[in-house]
Amino acid sequence: MITLKRAYDPVSRSDGTRFLVERLWPRGITKVKLHVDAWLKEVGPSTELRKWFSHDPERWDEFRKRYFRELDAQPEAWRPILSFARRGAVTLVYSSHDTEHNNAVALREYLRAKSLRPAATKRAPAASRPRSVR
Repeated sequence: MITLKRAYDPVSRSDGTRFLVERLWPRGITKVKLHVDAWLKEVGPSTELRKWFSHDPERWDEFRKRYFRELDAQPEAWRPILSFARRGAVTLVYSSHDTEHNNAVALREYLRAKSLRPAATKRAPAASRPRSVR
């Protein structure tokens, strides 16, 4: 199961493994307070795409298409999330104020589609633990 949570929301035991899925660290929050198991910078949208999108709901569909192409090009960035999700709860942590139009929403959609494809899950590496946040 993959859930979403804003970086500024309280941590919960039910969150399971928490992955920060942003290229930039959320403003005004410490590593201790955020309490993520790993910061997966590479799974966030490129700087160019993030700036182009600028959280404009009018660009949402095109953002998703472009972001999915970026994710297709780097499966090593997102496969650990699927690996952990098969074993328990996973929470994708994001910093956007918009809870409907952000990269974590799109990433969860992408991962759900990938998890339904047998070939994608067979290639997923067995990750024992996420990389720690440095």
